[in-house]
Amino acid sequence: MRRRHRRAVSSPELDITAFLNLMIVLVPVLLLGMVFSQIRTIDLNFPGKPPGEAPAADQLRLVVTLIPAGLEVSDSDRGAIRTLPLREGEQDFTALRDVLRQIKARVPEKTDVVLEVGGDIDYQTLVTAMDTVRSYPTVVAASQVEAELFPDVSLADAPDDRELAEVAGADRSNSGEGV
Repeated sequence: MRRRHRRAVSSPELDITAFLNLMIVLVPVLLLGMVFSQIRTIDLNFPGKPPGEAPAADQLRLVVTLIPAGLEVSDSDRGAIRTLPLREGEQDFTALRDVLRQIKARVPEKTDVVLEVGGDIDYQTLVTAMDTVRSYPTVVAASQVEAELFPDVSLADAPDDRELAEVAGADRSNSGEGV
């Protein structure tokens, strides 16, 4: 009788070492990438009231105008409060923050502001202006926090031929009087 020799059939082991090495490197890289790809959003309100609703006569309607010539803080009913021309070729956001802090001290319940933006204003300047009118840095209990100014920002277009207004009286323009 003839013997048949069977060849030993063995299933090869899967070598997944290279795959595991890839996963060990890939997972942390993907997790780190998630942190840097967060998107910040800014909630905006468009100016105007619903039809048939009129604003109160004594209510302050604060408007900050941002044009290439400078900044202007005004009440849409009473006129200019403070004019801030360019300082050394750049917008004076520090003075704007100071004026808005004075206004907030007088009208603490006010939370909305209309930001009129000229057509020649770049995006970074617009975002800086929005951040400036929303809050300011302050120290509370030995830690720095952002205190609220006017968080409800509405955007509007400033006319193309818009010029900075002149505020009557030098002491009034420096003190923030007029609110």
